[in-house]
Amino acid sequence: MITALALFAAMAAAPAASGSELVGTSPPGWEISEWLQGGPLAWDQLRGRVVLVRWWTGPECSFCGAAAPYLNKWHARHGPNGLTVVGLYHHKSKDALDRKRVAELAKEFGFLFPIGIDADWRTLRRWWLDGTEREYTSVTFLLDRKGVIRHIHPGGSYTRREAAEIESVLEELLK
Repeated sequence: MITALALFAAMAAAPAASGSELVGTSPPGWEISEWLQGGPLAWDQLRGRVVLVRWWTGPECSFCGAAAPYLNKWHARHGPNGLTVVGLYHHKSKDALDRKRVAELAKEFGFLFPIGIDADWRTLRRWWLDGTEREYTSVTFLLDRKGVIRHIHPGGSYTRREAAEIESVLEELLK
């Protein structure tokens, strides 16, 4: 099993596109005014909890569907121990944003945790995209109980190794 210290060291040595430059910083909060479930959820409400934030998008993103079982597992397994999983939908389709369809997708993915809509990508830009070219937008952030970023999965689906790393960091943060 990978220790959290080894994982943090590996992240610090990773290239900037991976988000390693953000580890150890505090994100600026979020500007999510629309919640489909579990909200509204104010940023300040999460102090004292470990938080996993995952941006996701519609069915055209195979990575989002592949990540869903892990998010659901972590929510169920670690929620009672102090983890809050938050899904933030960011619209990528050329079609107009259909909130009803987003709610249906969340249901199809089995999401039981809070789901907000980052319709204009304002929070995604502030947390992830400002001034840096990134390969993915479906990014995962793990924050400690003080709101400090401790791990970033820069997007795409989780490999087994990456999921194990996230699980290890979650367990360490929840101690």
